[in-house]
Amino acid sequence: MLTRVFAAKIALTLLFWCVPLLLFPPALIEWVGFPPQDSYLFLRLLGWSYLALCVGYAFGLRAARDGERAMGPIWTGIVSNGGASVLLIVFGIGGAWSSWGAPAQALMWGSALATGLIALGLVVYGVAGQDAGIVDR
Repeated sequence: MLTRVFAAKIALTLLFWCVPLLLFPPALIEWVGFPPQDSYLFLRLLGWSYLALCVGYAFGLRAARDGERAMGPIWTGIVSNGGASVLLIVFGIGGAWSSWGAPAQALMWGSALATGLIALGLVVYGVAGQDAGIVDR
């Protein structure tokens, strides 16, 4: 299960965050419903940061496939995803993106749910070690 958590995290992050934030032109980002930005530099940097996290998750995935538990990527994922989920929920409830387009709002709420589930999966299958046969590295 730990391999599935890492694989899902990598795939979802690349598909829904890295590629759009790094490669989509501003017009497409705005068409989805995100507000226009004075500069897209910080969105591009955020996309690059997500890509860097995926590199760390890839090491966790490789370790899990080898029957090992790499605690560095596990804890990085818990902090990153758990914190993101909490912030997304708090800001979402506060109406931070209530004026955005429907697809952008759906992406934000979906991200809140997905990041929370990924953090939970990393706690259950990573920290608590509910995967049979996984050993600490």
